[in-house]
Amino acid sequence: MRDALWPGSLGDHDRETRAFFDAEMAPFVVFVAEIDVRLVGFLELGFRNYAEGCESSPVPFIEGWYVDAAFRGRGIGRALVKAAEAHVRDAGHHEIASDAELTNVDSIAAHRALGFEEIERIVCFRRSLRET
Repeated sequence: MRDALWPGSLGDHDRETRAFFDAEMAPFVVFVAEIDVRLVGFLELGFRNYAEGCESSPVPFIEGWYVDAAFRGRGIGRALVKAAEAHVRDAGHHEIASDAELTNVDSIAAHRALGFEEIERIVCFRRSLRET
C-alpha cells in the first residue's frame, strides 16, 4: 500500500523505515484498517518539530494516509483520521497537521471534508551543484 501511495519508491521507503527504527526518533504510530482480514488502509502518524500554521511543537503529523481504491467512499479514511486524532488528543495535543501534493485533488478534498484548514501552497525547488 505504501507503493500505491508513493509509486516507484519502495526502495526509498525500505531505507527510511530501517533508518527510522535504527534511530531513536520521536514516537511513530501506524493505524490500519482491515475488512475480512484484508488490509485496506493505513495512516502513518509522526511528530514533527514544526508544521506550517501550527502553534505547538512537536506537532502530530499525518505522514501517510491511504485507502485501497476499491474501498474508498465507505468512511475508512475518516475512521483512520479520527483514530489518529483521538490518539493525539489523549496524549494532550490540541492540533494535528498533514499535507498533500498540489496535484492530488482527491487528497485535498478528503482533508477538507474532514475539516482540515488549508494553510498555504508551495512549490519546492532544487538545483544540483554537481558538475555534469
